[in-house]
Amino acid sequence: MSDPQQPVRAPLLERWARYSYRHRGRIIGAWALLLGALVAAAVFAGGSFAGEFSLPGSESQAGFDLLDSRFPARSGDSADVVFEASAGIDSAGVRPRIEALIADLATMPGVVAVESPFSSPGAISQDGTIARASAQWDKRADQADLGQIKNFVARIDAANSDGLRVETGGDIVRMTEEPKFGSEGLGLLAAVIILFLAFGSLVAMGLPISAALFGVGSGIAIVTVLARFIPFPDFSGSFIAMIGIGVGIDYSLLVVTRFREGLHRGRNVEESVVLALTTAGRSVIFAGIVVAIAFFGLFAMGLPFIAWVGAAAAVVVAMAVLVALFFVPAMLSLIGRRIDSLRVPFLHSREGVDTNSGWYRLSTGIQKRPLPYAVGAAAILLLLGSPVLSMRLGFTDASNGSTTLHTRRAYDLLAKGFGPGYNAPLLVVVEKDGGVKDAAATVQNALMPGGAGTPGMGGIAQVADPALNPAGDTAVITVIPTTAAQDERTSALVHQLRDTVLPRAVNGTGAQVFVTGGNAVSIDISDRIGQRMPFLFAGVIGLSFILLTMVFRSILVALKAAVMNLLSIGAAYGVVVAVFQWGWGADFFGIEKGPVEVFLPMFFFAILFGLSMDYEVFLISRIREEYVRTKDNGTAVSNGLTATARVITAAAAIMVAVFLAFVLGDNRIVKEIGLGLAAAIFVDATIVRLILVPATMELLGDANWWLPGWLDRILPHLNVEGARDPHAPEIVGSPAGGQ
Repeated sequence: MSDPQQPVRAPLLERWARYSYRHRGRIIGAWALLLGALVAAAVFAGGSFAGEFSLPGSESQAGFDLLDSRFPARSGDSADVVFEASAGIDSAGVRPRIEALIADLATMPGVVAVESPFSSPGAISQDGTIARASAQWDKRADQADLGQIKNFVARIDAANSDGLRVETGGDIVRMTEEPKFGSEGLGLLAAVIILFLAFGSLVAMGLPISAALFGVGSGIAIVTVLARFIPFPDFSGSFIAMIGIGVGIDYSLLVVTRFREGLHRGRNVEESVVLALTTAGRSVIFAGIVVAIAFFGLFAMGLPFIAWVGAAAAVVVAMAVLVALFFVPAMLSLIGRRIDSLRVPFLHSREGVDTNSGWYRLSTGIQKRPLPYAVGAAAILLLLGSPVLSMRLGFTDASNGSTTLHTRRAYDLLAKGFGPGYNAPLLVVVEKDGGVKDAAATVQNALMPGGAGTPGMGGIAQVADPALNPAGDTAVITVIPTTAAQDERTSALVHQLRDTVLPRAVNGTGAQVFVTGGNAVSIDISDRIGQRMPFLFAGVIGLSFILLTMVFRSILVALKAAVMNLLSIGAAYGVVVAVFQWGWGADFFGIEKGPVEVFLPMFFFAILFGLSMDYEVFLISRIREEYVRTKDNGTAVSNGLTATARVITAAAAIMVAVFLAFVLGDNRIVKEIGLGLAAAIFVDATIVRLILVPATMELLGDANWWLPGWLDRILPHLNVEGARDPHAPEIVGSPAGGQ
């Protein structure tokens, strides 16, 4: 039996907060050493972000694997070299220059061979003014040496002269035009300005920025070391930097805000650190867990390169949480009351519940007429999301790029000379032990334009002769569709070839046949994502629902959070469809219409569900804290919104500014990412958190906090608000002392 006189042991976060206050120098020094060690490990033992793309279990991957093993010389990607001469490709003044360039390119490192248009049937347009040569590389585009590709492009640029235009394109060349996120600097500048306006103090502004950089640096260093063992894609660094800056500022901002609130309410420094860590710190933990769940949910997609990006992002989120819990409290203990130093009087603000603030008036105004506000907000969200019903997924190709890019200019020339399908070739790989020649001929006949395989489909424009490997057991046939890669009829053609035409052609021959190539890969990825997205949605939403139910002891709060997050994400999808697929404002944004990038819906879901849940946890944890204290739902909602609205809007404004910076670039994919994320965060932080949440919570009343007794007994108790005694008065001082 316990001794009633024995003091009750304080909760873990409170004990850590007091330890951070008393040993702040030691903790800050340890973090500095840790960051130095991680950076050193990344420099001397880190890997590289260049994971190999693969699509396990797909037909296109099986075809590529066969090419790798049976046609080593053809296993790499090829680059198009396109010529245009008004005098004629075969004219006396043009042909020698083309042949000289082809001979020169064939000797370059990385190039296996260059197929001349003069020896390739169908490589010169009917009017004789456009021709295509194919440069075969020794590696796939994502594995080729970037320096070699740049030299290749430079050699082609130098060949342009009077009477002869030369362009180059293909996946190989596209590697020199890969989008660079590059908005981290603009994002930090926006964060500095917004935080300065929100806090009115240089010191208060600087701490979240410093903490975010500390977390991002540590996270990137860890991922770089892991890259020795894990194939992270080459864009992982920029992606996780973007996410790390966002969540790092968010989490640290919340802790700093609660610390300042404690000081402004009369607490000393130590008790303010305790308040910040036992309230905001808990919110950070649960928000971080939800974000990590969302990113790890990408493993459900069955796309390794996407899954590893999610894992890298989860590492950076975890570091942002650790920095907010361990580094920020020590820094707050060191800075103390100087947190408000170097302030601008007319911008300086106080934290907490201010019944004279505009946020309080907004909340109470919504609570007086909750039904019209709830219906209006929901209608706006549904209207914004309605275009998603016509979403068409696909891959951005060279036709959507800027005319300043080599790949776009080469694409246009090929389409002009040979038709749109020339930019969407399919590779049909036929395999048969003991000799494939007869089976390949049968397949070729089935594929011929107007043959039995292509009635009424727009079909096939050209079929090349089968190319056999030295062993004679594998053949590859190049097929040119009549429609472009983004045309739905091209996808229909691939599916019909796979489902009926080719199986019927090889039936009884003992041969196997695969449709592969870049276009087929795009179709397979689109199909895989469409099949797996429900698993991603169900897994992430289900786990988040369970966690939020445990945290807030409420079924309705958890359910409402999931529904509202989906509304925010749906609005983002709708904006992207309206602009990039329908072409609304296309001239303003500098883009051309086309399908929505096939991987964006799942990326948006993982990122936005996690970030939206950040704001939900921040807001609802404070409302829950007020409800535990007052036992009045209306007061809890108005006080909770008033106390958190400014920090949520500041954090959201930072992210919106960061994401909108992406729209300023030239790359269509980057523009899609930037506009979609900015739209979702803006909608979530305004319509959802400031209007829909208080309106629905007012309508639901005390039912917000309903939890069946049987469920309450079996669910673990996770105290997010951190109050040991919900009825205790505010602590003004502490025997422990302080600065």
